[in-house]
Amino acid sequence: MKHFLVLIEYLIPVEELGDILPRHRSFLQTGYEKGILLLSGPKEPRTGGVAIARVESKEAIEEFFSQDPYQIEHVATHQFVEFNPVLHQPWLENWIRG
Repeated sequence: MKHFLVLIEYLIPVEELGDILPRHRSFLQTGYEKGILLLSGPKEPRTGGVAIARVESKEAIEEFFSQDPYQIEHVATHQFVEFNPVLHQPWLENWIRG
C-alpha cells in the first residue's frame, strides 16, 4: 500500500462553498468506510483542507478524489504527495500495513 498526503486548495472563498461542503464531507465518509482515509480536516486559515490516505497507487487516489464534489464543481484543486510512514504511533501499525 502507498500513503498520501492530500492537499486541497480552494479556488473560491470558503463562504461561497454553500451546499458543496456537506456533499464533500459525505464523499469523504465513503473514503473512511472503504478504509482509504485515516483523517481529514480543514486547514487554518480556511483556504482548503488536508487528508491522509492509503491506497494501492497514485492512480487509485486520483480516481477516488475525481469523485469529490470539490473537483466535480471545480472549486478546489487536489495535490497528492506520496510518503513512506517510517515512524508512527504503535496503534497505527495495522492501518499502515494495510
